[in-house]
Amino acid sequence: MTVTLRQASGHDLDALYRLEQVAFSGDRFSRRQLWHLLNRAHALTLVAQRGDRDERPVTLLGYGTLLFRRGSRRARLYSFCVHPEARGSGLGRQLLESLEAEAREREAEVLGLEVRADNDVAMGLYRRMGFTPECWLGDYYEDGCGGWQMAKPLVASEEAAPRREG
Repeated sequence: MTVTLRQASGHDLDALYRLEQVAFSGDRFSRRQLWHLLNRAHALTLVAQRGDRDERPVTLLGYGTLLFRRGSRRARLYSFCVHPEARGSGLGRQLLESLEAEAREREAEVLGLEVRADNDVAMGLYRRMGFTPECWLGDYYEDGCGGWQMAKPLVASEEAAPRREG
């Protein structure tokens, strides 16, 4: 199976909406919210697509959206989704590595995210990728589940602070 990672476009709206419905049981984005992320937000969405770019209909195996705030060096992984059939294949790691590279390209120094406390698979991936918990978020999700705010530095510590000589 050939998987292509590429920047999402407005043409991916229906496929992204279908992926949300398949992958999540709650806290799903509406079609309108997805449209906003693709067209209006200061954001970048990468999609993992099965097969050739010109294949129709598009089969998305995953996506991730980064939010950027003007004047901030912190990017936020706002949404991250892997199709249930593609879980365990390494696609999540590949997609996350590409999103981190995009954040670095835009000069982000930290990548933050929120994750459900009961999502052991996602927590495991994030920890293996170097994210550490920053803050507990009680009653964060619509069903009352708590979550963790996690972060990962994107620059080496010696790059983050200028050296002082004296």
